[in-house]
Amino acid sequence: MRGWGVVLVLSAFLLACSAVPPGGGRKAEAMPKPVAEPTAPPGIRWQAVPWPVAAGQLETAGLQQAWQLNCQGGSKLHEALRAACQQWPVLPLSVLQDPARFTLYRVSSTEGQAEGMLTGYYEPLLQGSTNQTARFRYPVYGTPKDLLTVDLGALYPTLKGNRIRGRLEGKRVVPYLSRAEIDAGKLPADTPILAWVDDPVDLFFLHVQGSGRIQLAQGGQLRLGYAEQNGHPYVSIGRELVQRGEMTAASASMQGIKQWAQRNPDRVAALLGSNPSYVFFKPMPASNDGPLGSLGVPLTAGYSIAVDPQSIPLGTPVLLSTRLPGLEQPVWRLVMAQDTGGAIRGTVRADLFTGFGEAAGELAGKMRLPLQYWVVWPAGAAIPAGVTAIP
Repeated sequence: MRGWGVVLVLSAFLLACSAVPPGGGRKAEAMPKPVAEPTAPPGIRWQAVPWPVAAGQLETAGLQQAWQLNCQGGSKLHEALRAACQQWPVLPLSVLQDPARFTLYRVSSTEGQAEGMLTGYYEPLLQGSTNQTARFRYPVYGTPKDLLTVDLGALYPTLKGNRIRGRLEGKRVVPYLSRAEIDAGKLPADTPILAWVDDPVDLFFLHVQGSGRIQLAQGGQLRLGYAEQNGHPYVSIGRELVQRGEMTAASASMQGIKQWAQRNPDRVAALLGSNPSYVFFKPMPASNDGPLGSLGVPLTAGYSIAVDPQSIPLGTPVLLSTRLPGLEQPVWRLVMAQDTGGAIRGTVRADLFTGFGEAAGELAGKMRLPLQYWVVWPAGAAIPAGVTAIP
């Protein structure tokens, strides 16, 4: 339980149209995986079911915008979804709920586990400069020239969609530098620096979100998008603090971690270094649209989610249900699966994009909600390989 302040903030967002302007980044713990033909590991089940909620109870305010952007996904979309886009460039709710056109499948593990977790992510705004100064001394890096990305699918078709990252050491490919090594200044001298920012914790959470904007001291904003990642697994620093006994699970939010950092400035570098994953960025065109997700289309605040693409193919309409603290009735919303994230793994796991700026960050940082979801899949279309479908 997080208190009624959080309840009211979450309620205002999830129980009504989002007032948070679109913005946001790839996320929530954040780097996008390469998009491949959707497959699913053993253990994922889709079971056809009737709609569990009346149309009047569904939140759909941003659905059309998200669907129309979704249909710009092109070859990244499953062929069944590309066909649906051609047939319905505008997707009325009546069509989605027509069993002759779409089938609703409840997503669970093959053991029947149908509940998971919903978190949030956003597009942050940092303070920075194009020049290094006494205040702005933490670099935002572009992709290093010595970073290698190996597509294993090109070598072994059964590994399609899997990649490894590293660097050459003589004739050997070795793991790329970890976060601690990068922060210690071990990147090649010719690694591009896109900007300098004033707070290492804000920079860390920029990596977690996967995209963001920097308000430049020289004027204007620099928008950044995900470019690459160093190949190391993501490790939650919140979980690390909980395991050390320095924070409770309930307080291990982005806001709680920033407060811990303010109390322990001499220990910040070591804590951040406990997550070896590191994200590299690229400049993006200025736009009022949301950031690009893994599907390659702008995200819609409140109606785009990051998912595990092995459980739900990118571009799929998803009915999600969650319960807010202190409220008896569940919240029902139709959203689009348009993104992925390094920490978004599992059968029932999603990350809701909340928008741009401080208000979106406050919301995203406190979201840790129970989740159930259903996929809305074109009727009669082939089910993704590896999913066990029950008619």
